[in-house]
Amino acid sequence: MMDLHHLKLFCLVAEELNLTRAAAKLHMTQPPLSRNIKALESELGSQLFVRGPQGLSLTPTGSYLYDQARQILAHVEMARSMIGRLERGKKPLVGVGFVPSVFYDWLPILVKELRQKDNIELALAEMTTIQQIQALKEGRIDIGFGRLRIDDPDIVQQIIVEEPLIAALPSGHPLENSRPSLENLAKYPMVLFPASPRPSLSDMIQGIFRRRNISINIVQETNELQTTLGLVASGLGITLVPEQVKNVQRTGVTYIELLDGDVTSPIICSTRKDGTKNENIREINLAIENFTR
Repeated sequence: MMDLHHLKLFCLVAEELNLTRAAAKLHMTQPPLSRNIKALESELGSQLFVRGPQGLSLTPTGSYLYDQARQILAHVEMARSMIGRLERGKKPLVGVGFVPSVFYDWLPILVKELRQKDNIELALAEMTTIQQIQALKEGRIDIGFGRLRIDDPDIVQQIIVEEPLIAALPSGHPLENSRPSLENLAKYPMVLFPASPRPSLSDMIQGIFRRRNISINIVQETNELQTTLGLVASGLGITLVPEQVKNVQRTGVTYIELLDGDVTSPIICSTRKDGTKNENIREINLAIENFTR
């Protein structure tokens, strides 16, 4: 029967796209990991991975399950964290939602600093910007960090910074030692993320090319950054990512700056309209201002 353990194993294999590396991280041998994945595929009645000469890649079913599994595991971890802190009852709890692409630079440092304060506890949950808006309105989180502008009368959004986009290429790509323009990039197949829910960063990137009347060839859309980088490493295509993603050292992937310096993606802080009165939210906003000056 599929349980949290199976989902954790599956997610790690989906992130690594390599059974040997995944098994090493799990401190287990490859055969039992392979059996677990095959058992999961058998239970679901669907193939989750395609096994090819370049390694593993997710099938459409695998991509869907990966997206759902990450959300399930994140919600379980958030619930466990919140219950533990509520039991201790020492500090007010602040729920924080974030998209993965904002968590590779200053945000982890900010979170670490806030966790050291005596008057606040944080519960983190990875979720898309659309999911953050819904979670804010339902009171499941108090503040969110994403990249999409959402028009909602109950939500206040503030652009923290406009972050440059950079290209992620397979190592050895013809553009590897250049500073390409968007026109140069458009000559090659592209992998974009996330595929759902929409609107998304994928839509934002497509809009950048569309406004410049540049056609692009999208060969695949995925739901996760790590999956996208894995497909880039396999040579399927290239992609655009926020600059801080270059801190993700992925074998087979090279990051390069663009000639177009005005190609950016915003980092946006979202709160409930009434959240500006919350003392803890004001403290977080002040800490953000100090980090982004």
